[in-house]
Amino acid sequence: MRADLADIWVYLSASPLLGLAATLLAYLAAWHLYRRAGANPLLNPVAVAVGLLIVFLLVTGIPYGRYFEGAQFVHFLLGPATVALAVPLYRQSSRLRTLWLPVGVAVLAGACTAALSAAVTARLLGATPVTALSLAPKSVTAPVAMGISERIGGLPSLTAVLVVMTGILGAVLGAKVFDLLRIRDDGIRGVAMGTTSHGIGTARAFQISGEMGAFSGLAMALTALASSLVLPWLMRFAARLI
Repeated sequence: MRADLADIWVYLSASPLLGLAATLLAYLAAWHLYRRAGANPLLNPVAVAVGLLIVFLLVTGIPYGRYFEGAQFVHFLLGPATVALAVPLYRQSSRLRTLWLPVGVAVLAGACTAALSAAVTARLLGATPVTALSLAPKSVTAPVAMGISERIGGLPSLTAVLVVMTGILGAVLGAKVFDLLRIRDDGIRGVAMGTTSHGIGTARAFQISGEMGAFSGLAMALTALASSLVLPWLMRFAARLI
């Protein structure tokens, strides 16, 4: 048995499949732990899987670039997964047609508030202007957020980390906050989740209900669009504050 495991390790360590296998195994382990804990949001599978992968790379000494040679296959699937959000959106189309104006206004207000409050708060707490600008697009899905960060003078790599942290926090705390505020409507909950916590929050929303997931996916897409158009202008306007 040990010889078989050693042979498998030798094969995988010399193959790009190592990154893919490690990613899938880490997520499966995290998902199992999450279910065994009664779906405790503090054990969010994404956060746990990221932690497991960090430990794995540190222990084995495998460079991140080599790991990503295999993990990029999972990265590629983000595109089809995002497009697949159109299916639950279509199922909610009758309700969306009656709510397009309040949803649009809410998303625009949420995107601007999230960016401006984060940047100004960071500066008040002593962060550098570059750090504050990197923090501004934290509620936008990662590829768009990194592009916005570069355009407004932030650090895209720092923004990517902040985006993941924001998504995980939203997924862990979002539902509890809605319950505390007595917000019961899944459409409203979904819009708030997607506006603030992008893809990771949307995944959590689908675990709660299809309606919440559909509205979260819509809000995530609209937030990316609104932020790419508004944030560069907003950050120039707010330069005196940050």
